[in-house]
Amino acid sequence: METFTISRQELRRILVAFNVSEKNIEQLFSSMEKAHRHINAIVFSSLLEKASLDKDKIGNVLRRLGLDDIAIRKVLEASDEQKIVAETGRLFEATLVP
Repeated sequence: METFTISRQELRRILVAFNVSEKNIEQLFSSMEKAHRHINAIVFSSLLEKASLDKDKIGNVLRRLGLDDIAIRKVLEASDEQKIVAETGRLFEATLVP
């Protein structure tokens, strides 16, 4: 697994270029701070989606961070998969009683 390092200012510049609001940028940075400034690409893409970026823009942000197209596709697919699992879990919760 590759690790990418980016400065806060550079990430802010990229997000502003994709019209992410200041409020959403601060929420993203807050989430990253809680994770000790480390975040995996799947969680990062989910946070970008919550910040109202569509899949194409998320892919472009990841590309600017240095991911190749194959890695980006895998990240977006894994993010979608996590969403489906989370939604399914909410829809089909059951409790067994003795």
